[in-house]
Amino acid sequence: MLNVFEQPEQLRDALKAVRQQGLKLGFVPTMGNLHQGHIALVKEAQRHCDRVVVSIFVNPLQFNNSSDLDSYPRTLEQDLQALTEAGADFAFVPSAAVLYPNGLAEQTKVKVPGLSDILEGELRPGHFEGVATVVCKLFNLVQPDLAVFGEKDFQQLALIRKMTKDLLLPIEIRGLATVRETDGLAMSSRNNRLSPEQREKAPILAQQMHQLAEQLKLNNITQLVEQTKQQLEQHGFICDGIDVVDAASLTPLSAQSRHAVILMAAFLGEVRLIDNCVVSVN
Repeated sequence: MLNVFEQPEQLRDALKAVRQQGLKLGFVPTMGNLHQGHIALVKEAQRHCDRVVVSIFVNPLQFNNSSDLDSYPRTLEQDLQALTEAGADFAFVPSAAVLYPNGLAEQTKVKVPGLSDILEGELRPGHFEGVATVVCKLFNLVQPDLAVFGEKDFQQLALIRKMTKDLLLPIEIRGLATVRETDGLAMSSRNNRLSPEQREKAPILAQQMHQLAEQLKLNNITQLVEQTKQQLEQHGFICDGIDVVDAASLTPLSAQSRHAVILMAAFLGEVRLIDNCVVSVN
């Protein structure tokens, strides 16, 4: 049975009883509009834990574009049904007023130095500060033993790992490989906003990414990235960033780098798609 809570105090009381039984607690934070990628995260948490909490909260603090926030799909009733079918134990569905009672401007914020302002963070100022802040709040509320995040948001996962380590939070952070549609498109709630024509084109992003990955050892990365960008634009994408960086540090590749990560971001119409893949370079 799925227990649904809107207030932090209710959730705390329920989870206190779980801890008193000595049970291991898993946590999956989401922004809702759940798809099979989210359910895979829940299943991964279930494999390692006795009870699983899933939060559903469209976090206004991480949006630097108000229209993007307004258009983000909200499907709470369907989401709770999906979590019930997946066997999740608890759902936390707070309002913004509950998590930010004093408003966004007065909210204490968490900033992870280094990772917050590069790559995706440079493209979306304030985004990762919003992510770190809400995840830290949720971690403090749930106090899980383990939390599961998708590797599709590669930089986000790195940021949360660093925040958890730096703040000495006793939580194991587990990443799960990107879950894809049968045509290779990375599953995302934003995919629902694609028109039928755009949805047909969308897998080209992953195709071009894998083509770039196969050619990386040719070493002329700048030229390869430019070629990839041109190919995408010929198919109607507007590139928002193609970066090839060290997978461990997200800094520029060096002679010591063992693995690179290709980070892709591109618009198809008004929908921003992201993807990534890790490639051995040595």
